[in-house]
Amino acid sequence: MKPKAKKRIKITLISIVTVLVLLCAGFYIYTLDYYRADDNAVAVLSSTEAGPQIEKKDDMWIFHPSAEQDKGVGFIFYPGGKVEDKAYSVLLQQLSQQGITGVLIHMPFNLAVFDINAADKIYAQFPEIKHWVMGGHSLGGAMASSYAVKNQDRIEGLVLLGAYPVKDSDIPTLAIYGSEDKVLNKSKLSASLNPYVIEGGNHAQFGNYGAQKGDGEATITREEQQRVAVEEITKFIVDTTK
Repeated sequence: MKPKAKKRIKITLISIVTVLVLLCAGFYIYTLDYYRADDNAVAVLSSTEAGPQIEKKDDMWIFHPSAEQDKGVGFIFYPGGKVEDKAYSVLLQQLSQQGITGVLIHMPFNLAVFDINAADKIYAQFPEIKHWVMGGHSLGGAMASSYAVKNQDRIEGLVLLGAYPVKDSDIPTLAIYGSEDKVLNKSKLSASLNPYVIEGGNHAQFGNYGAQKGDGEATITREEQQRVAVEEITKFIVDTTK
């Protein structure tokens, strides 16, 4: 091979490696910028007060209901895109107090798109649970819908918080969103999704991570939005898994 040809190949390879390094560095920096759980959410996971047991296992948080309230239903939850999983601890704790076992999954880079099939590893760990429902917020909801559609032999229902499904399906679905949500593309929600609008709610208040860029301003408190969400999710899960 001629020296000039070797030089061109060397320059090309160096250019490719440089681009790849820059892309990896850019992605790494991108993943460092995410919404972190607030003090209330963190406190739930570190609380020693009496109540449903909260267990950390591998890359998931498990919210156990009390034996008296246990409905025998599991709720697998995928966090929103670039939102710390811990931010949903308040919501999942409230659902456990209604008798629902919650499994909150930590996603790689806080992006559910990198582990859509995360739910696969859960079932064998809870042989006592016979009914499973999927759920997720925002991007997590979309990825949960993608999983649920492909696993209807395991998943009996789908809960979307500020999210829309990636494809149509016959799986029973509850889509909850706030009237002031400016992040969700509401045109992608159909009547078949059993939509429920929380008046005064917005996109971010399903979790505990502060305000979200591009979102509308809520006219109700975070506590009120989550209270309504828990009430509607509980009714949906109970009716769907009868």
